[in-house]
Amino acid sequence: MATKAAANPGGIVLSALGFNHESRLALPETCEICDAVGTTKLHSISHNVADVRSSVASAARAANRDPGDVCLIAVSKRQPAHAIEEAHRAGLSDFGENYLQEALPKITELAQLPLTWHFIGALQSNKTRQVAQHFDWVHTVDRFKIARRLNEQCPDGKTLQVCLQVNIDADTGKSGVDPAAAAALLKELDGLERICVRGLMTILDPNADSRKSFARMAELFAALTPLAAGRWDTLSMGMSNDYEQAIMAGATHVRIGTAIFGARERRGRGQTPKSHNPEF
Repeated sequence: MATKAAANPGGIVLSALGFNHESRLALPETCEICDAVGTTKLHSISHNVADVRSSVASAARAANRDPGDVCLIAVSKRQPAHAIEEAHRAGLSDFGENYLQEALPKITELAQLPLTWHFIGALQSNKTRQVAQHFDWVHTVDRFKIARRLNEQCPDGKTLQVCLQVNIDADTGKSGVDPAAAAALLKELDGLERICVRGLMTILDPNADSRKSFARMAELFAALTPLAAGRWDTLSMGMSNDYEQAIMAGATHVRIGTAIFGARERRGRGQTPKSHNPEF
């Protein structure tokens, strides 16, 4: 993913999404996919993608930003491979997964597609090897031990793109480094040759004032810019209920699940790993 570094998150330039926000997909009267899977949900996915893209473009323009500077990550946890494939047909190429064991079969099944996989769940030490092997991005690095293991276990010839997860609201129910400790962690990661620290990620406390929290993230990003050893161009924040506010504050990556795929089915007890990172 080609990028250009910037000094502030509002001006960060990432790879363009390659879409025209004004265009809408013309769906045929008869859909072979819906016939195959026995549902019309895939029609709604393509419409939802178009709607979210339009909203992303509007928020970016309201902030005097290019819509192409915002990467839309479709959060596909608990979604089947054919739903991801339909989202890809609608123009998306970046997908986020929270749970490794759920993600691996989908990554394998969809290996023929040019997709970029983002790991956005809480990451334990015993999962780092497979995450380093199968994902392109990790948004949830919050301690040196995890970064060191990802670096050691990253395959030869590959550079893993990572973000430091920041607990901007001091929410005890979420993972993330304290904002005051982010600079020390960033310095500690300097010299890990197989990971590239691209920026910051956060998940807000649902009771927080989102505008103020996003603004604090943007300020922290700017404050850490002089310390960054390489590309420093990513501010990953904003989900289905607040991504427009995040874009206004300078988000370069927004993580959207429900607004694209619809509400996820609840699983029975013991089927979903416990995580400190919530629904997207």
